[in-house]
Amino acid sequence: MDLILTLGVNGLATGMLIFLLAAGLTLIFGLMDVLNFAHGGLFAWGAYAGAWFYLISGNFIVGILCGVLIGILLGFMMERFIIRPVYGNHIQQILITMGAMLVLSELLKVFWGPNQHTMPVPSYLDGSWQVGELIIIKYRVFIILVGLLVLIGLEYVMNRTKIGLIVRAGVMNKEMVQALGINIKKVFALVFMFGAGLAALGGVLMGPYSGSINPSIGMENMLLAFIVVVIGGMGSIKGSALAGVLVGLSGAFMAYYFPEGTLAVNVLLMAIVLLIKPSGLFGVKG
Repeated sequence: MDLILTLGVNGLATGMLIFLLAAGLTLIFGLMDVLNFAHGGLFAWGAYAGAWFYLISGNFIVGILCGVLIGILLGFMMERFIIRPVYGNHIQQILITMGAMLVLSELLKVFWGPNQHTMPVPSYLDGSWQVGELIIIKYRVFIILVGLLVLIGLEYVMNRTKIGLIVRAGVMNKEMVQALGINIKKVFALVFMFGAGLAALGGVLMGPYSGSINPSIGMENMLLAFIVVVIGGMGSIKGSALAGVLVGLSGAFMAYYFPEGTLAVNVLLMAIVLLIKPSGLFGVKG
């Protein structure tokens, strides 16, 4: 039982990290209908920038804020110069964002080198609690709490605020929103930047969780993000959160009992969900 609970906490923490990456992709891919294969690059840049600022300042909060700001800045430039010219053209989006992903990965090697870098856990989040025979690692609980706060905040913004209403209306009918005097291009640019910031946040938190970062972490986690978005349902924040938890838990248990099947079980989970409900867990038809 203690082993199951330990694996469960690890899976929840991993699931929340994947959710932070997938939440931004849900906004960009699920709502804006933009196939951004460079999203993993934003995740990786957030990890490296956050680690660098954390190590030179000695303050993890500074690392988080700077990593997120770097992600938002990269998101702004990517939307303005790469994504905006290819809105509505999925083939061009795939090609140009895959190219951007490769460029972002190579630039990491230019600035920080090709080798992996260690990322220590901040002292106040280091260690664990012991409850009987169960050991709960503090940093993983911190990740779970951050993921829950992001989920609650996104649900509130998208469903309870004016900007959320504008975004949802713009997705349904851009021309109508534009006719009301709202610059939908600026709104979508802000959504893209916000999604990039969420990806960078996930990257910053990933560093201490895994203990090290390398230039390929964007590529490694990109597939999981797309799996989560598809399982949860296009454009569904809570769907991505639930799917992230399912993927994290399945990955944690498979990594312990049958490591070779870790990725396969996630693809199998996606296939089962799509066979039962093609639109995803919380997706809607069309």
